Amino acid sequence: MQAVISSIYRTESRRVLATLIRFVGSFDLAEEALHDAFVAAAEQWPRDGVPSNPRAWLVSTGRFKAIDKLRRRARFDASLSELALRIELDESEWPDDHQEIEDDRLRLIFISCHPALTPDMQLALTLREVCGLTTEEIARAFLTSAPTVAQRIVRAKTRIREAGIPYEIPAVADLQDRTEVVLHVIYLIFNEGYSFTPDSVSERQNLCEEAIRLGRLLNSLLPDPEAAGLLALMLLQNSRRDAYRSTDNEIILLDEQDRSLWRAQDIDEGTELVNRVMASGVIGFYTLQAAIAAVHANAPSTTKTNWSRIIALYDLLLQADPSPVIELNRAAAVAMRDGPDAGLSLIEAILDRGDLRNYHLAYAARADLLRRLGKFAEARTAYERAFQLTVASPDRRFIERKLAELKTQL
Repeated sequence: MQAVISSIYRTESRRVLATLIRFVGSFDLAEEALHDAFVAAAEQWPRDGVPSNPRAWLVSTGRFKAIDKLRRRARFDASLSELALRIELDESEWPDDHQEIEDDRLRLIFISCHPALTPDMQLALTLREVCGLTTEEIARAFLTSAPTVAQRIVRAKTRIREAGIPYEIPAVADLQDRTEVVLHVIYLIFNEGYSFTPDSVSERQNLCEEAIRLGRLLNSLLPDPEAAGLLALMLLQNSRRDAYRSTDNEIILLDEQDRSLWRAQDIDEGTELVNRVMASGVIGFYTLQAAIAAVHANAPSTTKTNWSRIIALYDLLLQADPSPVIELNRAAAVAMRDGPDAGLSLIEAILDRGDLRNYHLAYAARADLLRRLGKFAEARTAYERAFQLTVASPDRRFIERKLAELKTQL
């Protein structure tokens, strides 16, 4: 029975919590009610059997537990008595169909990513309340302390309460801006997981999976082309998860990766999503990045990659979101199609403008093209500059390896 209850907790607790938050109007009270409901389940289900609709049972039990708790506290605060009565009278409004409960989950995502919260608060609250990660899991994933994460969550809840932020899906007029914030937070969660370190591999991979799960949820609840584009992008990037790092967490470049390790199911699903969104004509930032990732994912090798298609997509991306980093990536694609000289001149132009002067990947890309042109001394200088600007251990080891290789060529 314990295994059954644990399984139901994993699949239903976030749905139940989302509904309880809507009705009791408090994260903390809803969490207490959720906990009490599962404690009651552990006591009653072994004796009475699992109810036919466990989710509805948990929601109803959590509701009664919240009412009881409010009435006990009402001895010291009369206003809680009114709240308990309101929750009790709202019985007819308790959701009993799938769509209502899924709407509650969408409300929970939007309130966790409300623009009034700082990005740190949005991330912590989303991972805790929407994804169900523990405070310790979040802390390990973001290489910080559990008390720090706990403080962020407390401050987020306090700000929501004090600002009177409504627990609702934004109005149509505000939906686009609010959706952008939600997509941004989900992608931050994914990237945090994708840039894993040796000390926290499992937690970081879990972050990727949670971000993809959130992307699937948002895509199923909110028909937005960019939500589909983001899900496609995460799937296509995740498809290379087993190939872009060695077992020693060393970086493996695209042309050196074992493509047989790429996850075909992720590639197929991501590509189908990209094609569908591109065909709709409503194309945004995430979809264009996903389209680039799809070209890479479906190419048999680096040399047989359609670099002209990738450059054209980068041109569109630069129109949608001009950025020197995107320019740098486009320059690398130009180098693959037209040769290292062509790419190098573009990178030099970016650096001469003063952009990316502190971005180690700009110097690493410059160094690679200089190396391919046989300008080994200049390549070493560029790699050394990249090394000075790098703090992440895997990146530092990668550049050290490249410098060691150059020694044999000087």
